[in-house]
Amino acid sequence: MNNSWNKIIYKIWSPIYDKIFNSNIFLNARKQVFQETPFDSSQKILFVGVGTGADLELLNHLDLDITAIDFSPDMLGKAREKFKNSSITFLEMDAQNMGFDDMSFDYVVGSLILSVVPDADKCFQEMKRVLKQEGKIVIFDKFTPNNNKLSLSKKLFRPLIKVLGTDIGLSFEELYLRNNKNLLLEEDKPVMLKGMYRKIVIRKTS
Repeated sequence: MNNSWNKIIYKIWSPIYDKIFNSNIFLNARKQVFQETPFDSSQKILFVGVGTGADLELLNHLDLDITAIDFSPDMLGKAREKFKNSSITFLEMDAQNMGFDDMSFDYVVGSLILSVVPDADKCFQEMKRVLKQEGKIVIFDKFTPNNNKLSLSKKLFRPLIKVLGTDIGLSFEELYLRNNKNLLLEEDKPVMLKGMYRKIVIRKTS
């Protein structure tokens, strides 16, 4: 995966994305993640890789201070159209190199983004950088099972799936171990497909 290829892939995905990833089991999983998260109007909230805005549809966004970024202009265009009468700020931006000051947001939301970007470490580090002290990162994504190696079939299909714009072999435990300085893991629970998709909440301690 690389940024140029991702733009092409998500241009293809954008017309059908909601039909697949904002319905049925995906919609139920998103509801578990975002309708339980206590956002309020005093907080600045960043959605990293907002896509078509599927998560925003589950929030009372009119009362919230939300900035939403995505690298794909086609996906972002879908989100902008949905929320053209809202106060949400939409920006085309690389999640691995964000144009925000340090400690700018109370919440940083990464929904199906760490498994998509070319470099998950850079993306995670940027999410941490722009988060305020005592702020929280909320992650909804797919990861390999904790302490389990990829099956042979997944190892074989992983390169092909990457061509389609996502990685089925990302380990959250390894990612967190490399980048957990001044972070505290507050929640980690399965939400879909026997734990392949998880909700993770991390607090920045300093």
